[in-house]
Amino acid sequence: MNPTEIKRLQAYLQTTFNNDKIRLVRRPNADDSVEVMLADEFIGVAYRDEDEGEVSFQFHMCVIEEDLPKV
Repeated sequence: MNPTEIKRLQAYLQTTFNNDKIRLVRRPNADDSVEVMLADEFIGVAYRDEDEGEVSFQFHMCVIEEDLPKV
């Protein structure tokens, strides 16, 4: 992902989730993805995908069972 795509995707996620603590951080050995952080906590990875000239982004969030509230 280039810097412009990262800024645009970060702004989209912040607006969509109404949370300016979401930030995207480059991954050291990956050009097609960034880490998604909520303040200082890692919450997932966002990937850039290009297929037949169409660009899309996928956000994968991992939730550990022990973090889920009791119901």
